[in-house]
Amino acid sequence: MVQLEHILIPGLVVALASCRGHDGTGEPGPYEPDRPVIYQLVVRHFGNTRGTNVRDGDMAENGVGKFEHIDATALSSLRQLGVTHIWLTGVLQQATHTDHSAHGQPADDPDVLKGKAGSFYAVRDYFDVCPDYALDPGRRMEEFEALVARIHAAGMKVVIDLVPNHVARTYHSDVRPDLDFGAGDDTSVFFSPHNSFFYLVDPPGQALSLPAPVHWSRPEGADGTLETEDGDGDPPGDVPRATGNNQTAVVLTENDWYETVKLNWGYDFVSGEASFDPVPGTWIRMDAVIAHWQDKGVDGFRCDFAHWVPIQAWEYLVGASRARDPDAFFFAEAYESADAPPVFSLPNLVAAGFDAVYDDRVTDTLKAVTCCGGRASDLDAVLPGDLMFDRTLRYGENHDERRLASPVVPGDDPDASGMGSATAAKPLVGTLFLSSSGPILVYNGQEVGETGAGDEGFGGEDGRTSIFDYWTVPRLALWVSGYAYDGSMLDPEGRALREWYARLIALARRPGFASGNFYSLQSANTDRPGYTSGQYIYSFLRYDTTRGAIWLVVSNHSDTSHHFDLFVSREPLEFIGVDPDRGTLTLTDAMDEGAATVIVRAEDAQERGIEMTLSPYELRVYALSLEDP
Repeated sequence: MVQLEHILIPGLVVALASCRGHDGTGEPGPYEPDRPVIYQLVVRHFGNTRGTNVRDGDMAENGVGKFEHIDATALSSLRQLGVTHIWLTGVLQQATHTDHSAHGQPADDPDVLKGKAGSFYAVRDYFDVCPDYALDPGRRMEEFEALVARIHAAGMKVVIDLVPNHVARTYHSDVRPDLDFGAGDDTSVFFSPHNSFFYLVDPPGQALSLPAPVHWSRPEGADGTLETEDGDGDPPGDVPRATGNNQTAVVLTENDWYETVKLNWGYDFVSGEASFDPVPGTWIRMDAVIAHWQDKGVDGFRCDFAHWVPIQAWEYLVGASRARDPDAFFFAEAYESADAPPVFSLPNLVAAGFDAVYDDRVTDTLKAVTCCGGRASDLDAVLPGDLMFDRTLRYGENHDERRLASPVVPGDDPDASGMGSATAAKPLVGTLFLSSSGPILVYNGQEVGETGAGDEGFGGEDGRTSIFDYWTVPRLALWVSGYAYDGSMLDPEGRALREWYARLIALARRPGFASGNFYSLQSANTDRPGYTSGQYIYSFLRYDTTRGAIWLVVSNHSDTSHHFDLFVSREPLEFIGVDPDRGTLTLTDAMDEGAATVIVRAEDAQERGIEMTLSPYELRVYALSLEDP
């Protein structure tokens, strides 16, 4: 793990790191930082170019992506984009309405499904992959292993989902039945540290009641019950279990995670009782899951809803995985949560071994400027400092978020809104990626302006790309361009956007962004004319003086142009190594090679400011060179 020194100064975060880097060939070099760039690739969608997009269509109607579609050409294009890690989202075998009986996975009970395809996060067998994605479902694991080998050959690493909080209600492993969750459980008690699940035994004889969602018609045969949880004693031990979203009622609603059951990690989420000695069986089984995939070449894991798993369990799991592979990469979907187990915090996840955790607050703060009455200056209050500066994962989109190019939805919830267009999202994404040194994430289709439009089925018309339904992602399919992966079928705007993302990612991986320090210029400029009082303009310095890298970033988060003088006060000038009384700054636009170079005396930067005009939704990134006579 990277060794860090941390200093916190008002207005300045310093995080000095000893890093590897890149020499311009895409391979690590001795002088530049090595910053993970994660591409969230949804196998179900990535290679699906069918384009029919029938609401609630099955696999035969709407098509599905295959492991084979992610070929050497696709991987080369992703590598050129700047990707270092590919997160193969949804590859684990999930509960589904699609019948693969001939290959060991019959269709699941329709009462416990969300969508014809099924939720990626209702895992039916932790040790297997989804047969949908194989040309020959009977040889699906061989096809997955071949994909892992192709990714490695392209110079990138493989990440898959680890879903530790819950499993599908129909979970059963055909690959490792000896490690089935629930095998040997005492179903007469709600909680035992030796059980895999929580059993709803009070009052006895209860039956699980499953909802009929208003917006989605369940497949034929649904009756609101599940034989294995109807409490009638047939089969023995058919007791209802707590649901994945900590629900202990037996009558569930469409807003519950009714397709899943909560896993028991030795911590009773109702009473707070915990017992971790001896090591709970769930810990041992999940470690075997991780070892299984590491043995197949998987390099890392994106850990779903990690804040509902005890920190002690993460210490055990990450430690055991790193004993097998010292470079195993872990990042967590986690949020500060009042109902998390004791001693949980985002820094404690990092202390437990995680390389990075989601930075949801920063994303929401920037989105709020467009949708929800927020101010760009609000960012200063939520930017992580100290240990978390380079351990937060920055993203504008993922499968849980609305697409950035989807419509603006005014209100008080940034998660419910898009940015209105891919252009409007540029200053948000640029500020996210350039204001920290941690890993960054791009969701497939984001780089070509996917809008998330369409009523897919269970996913509905919500500005997201459904994780429940078979669907073609339209703009992503145009970039795939008949599996040429060259964007030849995409419009010029989409191709230009992808090139913009490539330039941004390349900058984000350079010294001063992937390493070094941060200094906000907001407080010195908020009251200056034309700066919008910090409403829409945000500016900061990034610098790594040990590598001679100094950058100025200014962004306009509004749909109008703004003209102002940007003041750089004495203190940051001293930090970046220029004499405030004699030095000269040369500013070269790093995003626009045709832009004129700006030269300004340090004394003028303090007193008169640097004259700037920013177009609507413009991100300006300057490389600074210094002269001190």
